[in-house]
Amino acid sequence: MNSFYDEFRIAVHSVWNRRWLALGVAWGVCILGWLVVALIPNKYESKAQIQVRTQSMLSSQAGFDPQMQRRDIQQLAQTLISSANLAKVVRGTDLGSTIATDQELAGKIEGLRANIEVKAEQDDFFAISAKQPSGKLARDVVQKLIDVAEEDNLAGDRKETSQTLRFLDTQIEARQKELAEAEAKRVAYETQNLGLLPGVGSVSQRMEASRAELSQIDSQLIQARSALAALNGQLAGTPATLNTPSMGGGGAPSALGQAQGELASMRARGFTDSHPDVVTVKNQIAALRSAGGGGGSSGGSSYRTPNPAYSSLQSMQAERGAAVAALQARKSALQSDMAQLAAKQTAEPGIAAEYQRINRDYEVLKAQYDKLVLERDQIRLRGQAETQTDAVQFRVVKEPSLSSVPAAPNRPLLLAAVLIAGIGAGIGSAFALGHLQTNFPTAAKLERASGLPVIGSISQMLTGEQRVERKQKMKLFYGASGGLVAVWAMLLVAEFIQRGLTA
Repeated sequence: MNSFYDEFRIAVHSVWNRRWLALGVAWGVCILGWLVVALIPNKYESKAQIQVRTQSMLSSQAGFDPQMQRRDIQQLAQTLISSANLAKVVRGTDLGSTIATDQELAGKIEGLRANIEVKAEQDDFFAISAKQPSGKLARDVVQKLIDVAEEDNLAGDRKETSQTLRFLDTQIEARQKELAEAEAKRVAYETQNLGLLPGVGSVSQRMEASRAELSQIDSQLIQARSALAALNGQLAGTPATLNTPSMGGGGAPSALGQAQGELASMRARGFTDSHPDVVTVKNQIAALRSAGGGGGSSGGSSYRTPNPAYSSLQSMQAERGAAVAALQARKSALQSDMAQLAAKQTAEPGIAAEYQRINRDYEVLKAQYDKLVLERDQIRLRGQAETQTDAVQFRVVKEPSLSSVPAAPNRPLLLAAVLIAGIGAGIGSAFALGHLQTNFPTAAKLERASGLPVIGSISQMLTGEQRVERKQKMKLFYGASGGLVAVWAMLLVAEFIQRGLTA
């Protein structure tokens, strides 16, 4: 602790011995710094606050999506300081009075953008601030920026809506033509490949239906053939005629009359001569006639009559044979159709794939067309709502302020900083010079540096004249030091007086 205190005393003594150097450096740094601060131009700041409110009573069906409106409001901070808007601000204020070329305009725009700040706050509030060489110009810039933002929002939305509708109408017309061409192509392809396309009535479905029907016909044909075979066996064991004894010679004529009556009844019902029952009855009549003409009239004679059961079995045999023939013919027809379908089925996959491609293109075009029509209707409805209602409302919460106090630079703080920096530079230069010179402020330092014991030290002895001279120098030193602080105080007073005069 003692060594640190000794070092501190040595440093202070070293600086004090070179106090005039420190004071000169401090004066030089302060004067130079104060000149630099004086050359910094003043910038006055104007602030304003606006609120951008959206229409909340219109539903999203009218195209007013709350999230989209929120996104548009958030983009206001970015679009507000666009080059187009800043160019309007420059031309609408005193900034444009000295502009002669486009390069100058571009420079003014960049300088204005660097001095404008738009900050989004909560609840749709925006803070706008601008810094300019005068308070009036800063206020005019902020006011013009608010006016441009409001005009661009109202006129820009209508212009954007009109341009969007024109673009959508052009796209819808083009999609409509493409959709008509795709639909005509699909209809033509369907007509050309009728029966080969997937869906109801396709080759695959017809093939499956034919296989199912062929399976049923095979089953029915087996049953019909089995029934016919059984009927044939029964017919083979049934006699064609019966031996009927005559009863007093009146049996045959009575049977003949009965057969003739039955034939007349069949013809009355519309049976033709080729009908199996009609043929059977005719055979019975012919047999009865032949038996009646050649037989005796004795009571013990007999004659042969057709067997009705045999005739009935013959009729059933004819019906079963016709059914078997019909089923066989249907089976042959189905097999022929299936052969033709099998030949067509080899071309079906390629045709189906091409049809799917045509149908897919048509569906894509139709979906695009429907989406464009829906978007056009929504944008048209939104444009009408924005025209007839205030969808977005601007409200100036805080008018642009007019400041008489420059926002930048902070001269009192800069002047004090220059003073502190000058004093620090003077002390630092004196301290550095003390370390560069090869002298020893104390006997202990000399002993440590030389490695030899120091017997003693002699203090400086001043005469009376030297003491008087030292006192005068100290007065000059204190006066010069006080003068430095006095100059700083005068500069502060001048700064505040200038602000008061400006106000």
